[in-house]
Amino acid sequence: MSKNTKISIRFFDDREVRAVWDEENNKWWFSVLDIVAVLTDQDDYNKTRNYWKYLKSKLKRENNELISVTNQLGLIAKDGKQYLTDTLDYNGIIALGKQFPATKANRFIEWFTYSDETIDAKSKTKAYALFESSLIDSLEVGTTKGLQQIHAYLFGGLYNFAGQIRQKNISKSGFQFAVAQFLGNTLKQIEKMPENTLDEIADKYIEMNIAHPFMEGNGRSMRIWLDLMLKKRLQRCVDWSKIGKKEYLNAMATSPTNSSKIKQLLKNALTHEINSRDMFLKGIDYSYYYEENE
Repeated sequence: MSKNTKISIRFFDDREVRAVWDEENNKWWFSVLDIVAVLTDQDDYNKTRNYWKYLKSKLKRENNELISVTNQLGLIAKDGKQYLTDTLDYNGIIALGKQFPATKANRFIEWFTYSDETIDAKSKTKAYALFESSLIDSLEVGTTKGLQQIHAYLFGGLYNFAGQIRQKNISKSGFQFAVAQFLGNTLKQIEKMPENTLDEIADKYIEMNIAHPFMEGNGRSMRIWLDLMLKKRLQRCVDWSKIGKKEYLNAMATSPTNSSKIKQLLKNALTHEINSRDMFLKGIDYSYYYEENE
């Protein structure tokens, strides 16, 4: 598999569904084992694999065309190694889902066929493209302007306020973010904060999160902003796949009064793979997953 192959991760019931992009045929191929694990509520890899072997032989006996359209492609497993694994394209996954009990399958198929026309889906595609764009090397690091540039890139054409500092007050789950009237001064103070150590960078990130400068799309923009600071100052970035959604959200919720949890999570997830395309794209997948509503 080419080093430039796109890998994507989506999440169903907090389970990973991996996919690999087929440049030649212009489509995604999805891991069959990931789908089977989702549809059988199975955490044991061997049991999942055995179930797929049983189902595959059953489908073969029935001359089901699913078997003929299954394709073997290399996907990265949890141990970091690449293995050949059975994959199916979009239509194949829909057909596979229908082999399972209707209640689970229907919910899965509804999730799987979500529209790529949503703002989130379009923004995520833009986020993927950021790695290849010339903009990423010219972004200001650790400044409000740099954050605005990221936001404008991710949400340009999707929100009419893309890249613009909000002029209205906003709150989330009862927490009031920085008052819009004083936001300009608040952002200037944050900009002056040092960013020489992990502690300092994390403090700056927490303060920017409290400021929440945009009407929408703050978290997705700020996690890229954070990684760029870590990359420039410490030659590190975050492997976001090592930070669970609930633990991240809980740590960020308590960060205004207790920063130790988020700092520990970031510290444990740091990696040297700062120029890895796969690491960047995986980070985008997890970043957008954090923002999905339960």
